[in-house]
Parts: sequence; C-alpha cells; structure tokens
Amino acid sequence: MRKKLEGNGLWESSRMMLPEHKVAINELEKASRQRERIELDEQEWEHVARSVTESLQLRQPVTLRLFHPLEELTVIGIIERIDQLKGRFMVDGEWFMMRDIEGAAVQENEENGLF
Repeated sequence: MRKKLEGNGLWESSRMMLPEHKVAINELEKASRQRERIELDEQEWEHVARSVTESLQLRQPVTLRLFHPLEELTVIGIIERIDQLKGRFMVDGEWFMMRDIEGAAVQENEENGLF
C-alpha cells in the first residue's frame, strides 16, 4: 500500500481511463504533430512574387509549397488570377492564400526555353 502513495503510484496503479483523459491525450498527440509556420525573409518573398508573376503573365507552371498545420502541401499549376485585396491567388479554379506560401519555383517549359 505504501508504494501506491509514493510519486505517481496512485495514478499508475489505476486501470480506469475517463473519457476526459482520453480526449486530453488525443488533443495532446494532435498538437505535437502540427507543423510550425515558416517565416520568409524579404529576399525569399521577392523570389515568390517573381515566380507567381511569371506564371501569371507567361502562363508557365509553378510549384508552390504552402503551409498546412498537419501536412506539407504542394500546389503545381498555372496561376490564373490574383486577388491582391484579399491576398489570394487561383490555381485550377481553387483559391489559396498568399500568406501560406513557404516556397516557389517556376517550371521551365522545354518548348519556350531559349536560354
């Protein structure tokens, strides 16, 4: 009996788990798997802006890495529209937020590659 009262013995010897405990454990596990948002510096934002503009004007496919709390999200396509007022852009008919961009790269077309 003395061993149960020392340290965390009473809790560890208990075989019962309350629903509240189960919810708390699941929330803690979910929070530990979440990704942190990457902050881009000014030079990286210039590269992203250049890539997005080239895709919009020259109709070149672009690869964008976007922030998502649980997974790494990649969008590949041609920028169709940019809504600067709301800070978003459209690829394949779907809107994405500009603030979620973590990286960008324009894919070179082999047909148009003069350089």
